[in-house]
Amino acid sequence: MTLNVREPRNESEYSQYYDLRWRILREPWAQSKDSERDQFEQEATHLGAWRDGVLVGVGRIHFISPEEAQIRYMAVDNGLAGQGIGGAILDELELRAAARGATHIVLNARETAVPFYSKHGYAETGPSAVLFGRIPHRLMRKDL
Repeated sequence: MTLNVREPRNESEYSQYYDLRWRILREPWAQSKDSERDQFEQEATHLGAWRDGVLVGVGRIHFISPEEAQIRYMAVDNGLAGQGIGGAILDELELRAAARGATHIVLNARETAVPFYSKHGYAETGPSAVLFGRIPHRLMRKDL
């Protein structure tokens, strides 16, 4: 099966992209359909991973400053974790950040995702917020 990591190309693909973000990252905690978006959507780079034409993962990066980029909304469809999908998205996000001049990337990882990011070279830098009052996060950083 072929995995293609790229930006969504049209309204239908963006709809699939936002739906997957919501289903994986918000719906399980009874969050509204619009909660999967924030104030950086227009300036961010959005990537999806399509396997044989089906969207199976998403991720986004935006810049906080000319040197610092932030990854948010990484998600892989249910039952597909551990198949390299998240790693492929993360690699492409990092390449795009570096190409635009980022010297480092920061993110807020759910505690359950810390091992994934650590495996990809991110280091914990401290605690972060507790999302929805029940999902602890850790601040992480990677120098490019």
